[in-house]
Amino acid sequence: MTLVKTNNRFAFPSLIDEFLKPDWMGGMERFNVNVPAVNIKETETNFVVELAAPGKKKEDFNIELDDNVLTISSEASVENEEKDKDGKYTRKEFSYSSFKRAFTLPDIVNEFDINATYENGVLHITLPKREEALPKPKRMIEIG
Repeated sequence: MTLVKTNNRFAFPSLIDEFLKPDWMGGMERFNVNVPAVNIKETETNFVVELAAPGKKKEDFNIELDDNVLTISSEASVENEEKDKDGKYTRKEFSYSSFKRAFTLPDIVNEFDINATYENGVLHITLPKREEALPKPKRMIEIG
């Protein structure tokens, strides 16, 4: 026996489902709730944060460091309009998107040497480790 849970609260569930589809406005997403994916990797000398944000410019980003919390945010708005030969609107669309990501940094990060670059749709933030956190080279100790 298989149990299937249904929700029959609405009189016209197919109409409601059709209205709530993300592409109900000709392929446009109704709500932009996407948060960019982030990769964080650690090497011997630093941490690297990679944030995927294609289609943006480096001026679109705000990167702040406050009390060991690294905050990456962005806001962008786009307006497209199409007019007919009489100058009347045939279609006008605008969109607004924003995101904010925050990361608590470990104490071993050298907060004064953090740098960032934006290349091919990926924001790279390099967080170097403090000198005392770096691995020490092996040394020989002579027996006296």
